[in-house]
Amino acid sequence: MSEDIADQGEPREAIEYDVVIVGAGPSGLSAAIRLKQLAAAAGTEITVAVLEKGSEVGAHILSGAVIDPKGINELFPDWKAMGAPLETPVTSDKFVVLGPQGSASLPMFAMPGFMHNHGNYIASLGNVCRWLAEQAEGLGVEIYPGMAASEAVFDEKGALKGVVAGVFGIDKTGAKGPDYQPGIELHGKYVFIGEGVRGSLSKQLRARYSLAEGCDPEKYGIGLKEIWQVPDAVFSSGLVQHTVGWPLDDATGGGSFLYHFGDNYVAVGFVVHLNYKNPWLSPFDEFQRFKKHPDIAKHLEGGKRIAYGARAISEGGLQSIPRLYFPGGVLLGDSAGMVNVPRIKGSHNAMKSGMMAAEAAYAAIQAGRSADDLVEYETAFNRSWVRKELHTVRNAKPILTKFGTMLGGAVSMFDLWFTSLFGGASLFGTMHHLKSDADSTGLAKDHKPIVYPKPDGVLSFDKLSSVFLSSTNHDENQPAHLKLRDPSVPISINLPKYGEPARLYCPAGVYEVLYDEQGQNPKFQINFQNCVHCKTCDIKDPSQNIVWTTPQGGDGPNYPNM
Repeated sequence: MSEDIADQGEPREAIEYDVVIVGAGPSGLSAAIRLKQLAAAAGTEITVAVLEKGSEVGAHILSGAVIDPKGINELFPDWKAMGAPLETPVTSDKFVVLGPQGSASLPMFAMPGFMHNHGNYIASLGNVCRWLAEQAEGLGVEIYPGMAASEAVFDEKGALKGVVAGVFGIDKTGAKGPDYQPGIELHGKYVFIGEGVRGSLSKQLRARYSLAEGCDPEKYGIGLKEIWQVPDAVFSSGLVQHTVGWPLDDATGGGSFLYHFGDNYVAVGFVVHLNYKNPWLSPFDEFQRFKKHPDIAKHLEGGKRIAYGARAISEGGLQSIPRLYFPGGVLLGDSAGMVNVPRIKGSHNAMKSGMMAAEAAYAAIQAGRSADDLVEYETAFNRSWVRKELHTVRNAKPILTKFGTMLGGAVSMFDLWFTSLFGGASLFGTMHHLKSDADSTGLAKDHKPIVYPKPDGVLSFDKLSSVFLSSTNHDENQPAHLKLRDPSVPISINLPKYGEPARLYCPAGVYEVLYDEQGQNPKFQINFQNCVHCKTCDIKDPSQNIVWTTPQGGDGPNYPNM
C-alpha cells in the first residue's frame, strides 16, 4: 500500500511494510530471512523490505573474514548443500608476536578453545551477503540496493515509523538539480537498524532515545585490508595467522590477520585500536610498513594486490552495548556493537541478533502490535549464546588498554582462561572503558612525529592508488557527505593542538591541509570523493567536529570480494 505525503510542499510516496530493515549485511539479511521462514512455517504472510546504501549487496561489506558457522547453522542447517560460499575450512592456526626483524610463535594450546579457528571457514563476507540476499529474495524479501536511508521518520507519538531513502539530484550548493528526486518513505510496523559500525541513523537514534545511558563509551578500531593473489609456491589453503607487536609500540593496541583462501587469495589486514594517543600515527602507513616484515612478506612474494579497503570495527564489547530496542525499532549486529574482539569475529553474532529480532517482531505483529518496544528482543539477547560469548571476553579490551600489548596480552589470556572455566566469573569483575577514542588522542607537542618510508610499489603503496582498487566513486556534484559542525575548527584548533590528525588517520586521503607558496595560510580540504565509508573520522576526530552522513545511494566503495 502506498500514499503520497507532503515534504516541504512536495509529494513523497510512502510504502507500507510489516518490517523495514536498513542495511543488507549479515544481521539485516538474517532478520529478513528468519521473518519469511517464520511466516512460511505458519502459513501466514509478512512483508519485508531491505535497504542497502551500496550499489549492490556486498559492495560496502568488508571483514577479515574467518567465519564461525554457528549463526548460519541456525539460519540454514543445510547451508553446505545449498552452496553457501564458505568453501575454505581453516586447516592451520597460528599466533605470532612480531619484533622489528624476528618473531616468536605462541603455542595455540596456551589459548582457550574458543580462540582456536579449526571448525571455522575463511571467506569473503561480501560474497556471503550476496548469497544471503539471493536466499532472501527467493523467500519474497524485497531488497533495494543503491538506496541510502538518509533520514528517520517518526510518528505522532515519537516512535520510529520508517526511513527516507532514494533522495537524489541535490547539487553541491544544496539546490535541487534537474534530476532531483525527493525519495520515498518506507514505513514499517517495526524498523530494524543494521547499518553496521557507527551508522548515521544509529547515532541519531542512540541520542534521541538515550539508548547508551548507563553504558561505557563506545570503542573502535580501524581495520585495513588488502587481497592479494599469490603463486602456488607461497599459497597454503586454509592457513590462518594472527599477529601482535611490530610495527606498533606497546602502548598502541592492534594486530594483524593473514588468511589463505579461495583461488590463491591471501587476505592481509591490519587493525589499530582507535584509542591510540600519538596524533602523528597513520594506521594506513603502519599497515604498509607491516607488510615489509619478513614473516609477512613471504606470504605475498610474487603476488599481486587486487583489492583494498578499510572500515571501523566495534570494540567496546558487552560494556558498550546500548539498549537494543526503542519505540518502533531495534539495533542489530554491528549497529549495537556485538563484535568479539579477541576472536576478531562478529558475523555469527550479527546473524543471531537478526534472527532474535525477527522472532520478536514476528510474534508481536501476529499479536496485533506495532511501533512499540520490542523488549522481547533484548530478553532473548540476554539469554543467548551471543551475550554469553561477549560476557566471557568482556575484559580483554580494557586489560589491553590498561596494561599495554605485551603485559596486557598475558593478563588478558589468563582472564580468558579463567572466565571460560568458571562460567564467566573473573578475578577482575567487569572492567570498564573510561573515555572515548577521540578523548584518548594526545597533544602533538607531547609526541614525536613519525617519518614513514616511501612506498615501493611492490609491497607498500600510497593511499590514492589503494583507493583506486576499492572502486570508490561519488558524484562530485553533490554536497559533501562529511560535514563539519564548525568549519574553523580544523585550522584553529586541531592543527595547532593535534597536528590535524584527520590527514593521518583517514585511510583514503580524504583530508588535507594545504598551504600557499610561502608555506603560510593553511586551508583544510575535504576530498569526499575518496571516502571508503570507514567512519574513522567520525570516531577519532579529537574535537568531534566531523560528522559522517550518507551520500547518494550507491556511492562509495564497490568491493568485489571483501
